[in-house]
Amino acid sequence: MHTALVTGGTRGIGLGIARAIVASGGRVMITGRDLAGVNAAVRSLDPGGRPASPRALGCVADVRDRAAVDRAVAETVERLGALNVLVNNAGVGAFVDVASMTDDTWLRVIDTNLTGAFYCTRAAIPAIKKAGGGWIINIASLAGRNYFPNGAAYCASKAGLLAFTESLMQEVRFDDIRVTCIMPGSVATDFDGPGQKEPAPWKLTPDDVAEVVVDLLRHPPRSLPSKIELRPAKTR
Repeated sequence: MHTALVTGGTRGIGLGIARAIVASGGRVMITGRDLAGVNAAVRSLDPGGRPASPRALGCVADVRDRAAVDRAVAETVERLGALNVLVNNAGVGAFVDVASMTDDTWLRVIDTNLTGAFYCTRAAIPAIKKAGGGWIINIASLAGRNYFPNGAAYCASKAGLLAFTESLMQEVRFDDIRVTCIMPGSVATDFDGPGQKEPAPWKLTPDDVAEVVVDLLRHPPRSLPSKIELRPAKTR
């Protein structure tokens, strides 16, 4: 059984991934920065609410806060019994030209999208090793390869996450921990990015990304799809 920690799991891609893991028979701990949002997401994931054997739990944690991340990992192991899947999904965007960008904006994006993944990964590796191995799945973006104006902070954070993922993959593969980076293109969520405010039926959905995650978890131990680019089939 997969026991997962999904960061940024209260909405969008993270919630879709958590839902897919539960639907496939796994259990999940989600994180979010707002208690009401965490509680609402957990209720939607596990409406039966079995206290003795929960399918979904949640905790408040900002991935920029190292102590909060450590607590989230510890709580996952304590309340679900183990941790063998980490999905680093928490992310933010800020789309502004470099000349106008504030220090706070730069740090918010880099610290959430890249440093947060580092904090979560470092905290989770001992637990995943103890569980006998598992997966670390990082949700990056095609923006980590395809750069655009007014996206310097976001593109840099996702490019850094790609590099982090590939290096990590080589470090832990012999510990039976498989590491994969998923790079979605345009996804129809309320993410704060260019063009995200208008509905667009051609875009990917969170469930499309979640399906890739569940497919990865089904892969036989001998295989490691280490990098996946996921695009809309059409662009209009």
